[in-house]
Amino acid sequence: MKGMELKYGCNPNQKPARVFMEEGELPVTVLNGKPGFINLLDAFNGWQLVKELKEATGMPAATSFKHVSPAGAAIGRPLSDTLKKIYYTDDVELTPLACAYARARGADRMSSFGDFISLSDKCDKATALLIKKEVSDGIMAPDYDEDALEILKAKKKGGYCVLKIDPDYVPAATEKKQVFGVTFEQGHNFIKLDENALSNIVTENKNLTKEEKDNLIIALIVLKYTQSNSVCYVKDGQAIGIGAGQQSRIHCTRLAGDKADKWWLRQSPQVLGLDFKKDIKRADRDNTIDVYTSDDYEDVLAEGVWQNFFNTKPAVFTREERKAWIAKNTDVALGSDAFFPFGDNIERAHRSGVKVIAQPGGSVRDDNVIECANKYNMTMCFNGIRLFHH
Repeated sequence: MKGMELKYGCNPNQKPARVFMEEGELPVTVLNGKPGFINLLDAFNGWQLVKELKEATGMPAATSFKHVSPAGAAIGRPLSDTLKKIYYTDDVELTPLACAYARARGADRMSSFGDFISLSDKCDKATALLIKKEVSDGIMAPDYDEDALEILKAKKKGGYCVLKIDPDYVPAATEKKQVFGVTFEQGHNFIKLDENALSNIVTENKNLTKEEKDNLIIALIVLKYTQSNSVCYVKDGQAIGIGAGQQSRIHCTRLAGDKADKWWLRQSPQVLGLDFKKDIKRADRDNTIDVYTSDDYEDVLAEGVWQNFFNTKPAVFTREERKAWIAKNTDVALGSDAFFPFGDNIERAHRSGVKVIAQPGGSVRDDNVIECANKYNMTMCFNGIRLFHH
């Protein structure tokens, strides 16, 4: 098949819409449902991301995409009991691929609501069972086990979008797109991100463990497919905070850091002990936790809104308690898709437990940034690689 018609483009008024190949066949097969314009943008970007994660780490990978940026991405490391609980894995017997998906979906659950999923490996039953219970628009994978495919086909009253990608497909060396009727052309970004990107360590602390290298490589690969400007925090093989599409780099660092903090706060005794009503849906629970871990919650308690969600009135999670819990998060890796222009980015990263950093370098204030990293005994690499994605 050389092409397919789409319902509409980015918005309902943008018609007609289609995807097609100028040469050869489309590398994707629709197994169920009907993909939209944005679905396919997310699916193709997500597939490239997980394919590269698998190649770099040797482990199954998954990503949860929303509006041309990942909300989460991860490799299939085992989950702790706490992560199993906050990721709603229930009684599913987790495979490595299912662990990867649970991590990708669980990093920023509010942003992942209505996501498009990409998997590096054949989708198995365990992964499909996790996806079954989430609000999602579709999935792309190189293949599907028969029982997994049946589970996915039943989602959204049979309308769930299931796509099969040709894992051997290689895009043309030159890519094109049009903006305002003008055609842009550039070479496809085939750059390979591996340990070679971490060799130029510019800080006094030169130590990088295998775990830290893996986390930095994961951060860089995630950034390669994240709308710029972008910053990514990674821990234990998964992105825990992604700041995308901001005009200022410090805003990227703050946004990603705030998301990383929220991820960590979900694991606190205060949140784990919340007495939710049994009929509260996952999305409402996630939204409530987001409010509970913010400065707004005292106002919500005062207004009595807590009665809509909890059996018993929860104690306020004070700013001081939250700050103390966040301080326990350590061994976080951070990647940036372009240089840090000021040390304030390092200061913000430190507050969220960042220990190692990979960034291109090249700012006129590199000395200030290095000095700030040295102050916190961080290890920072200058890789000279900009990873803008638009």
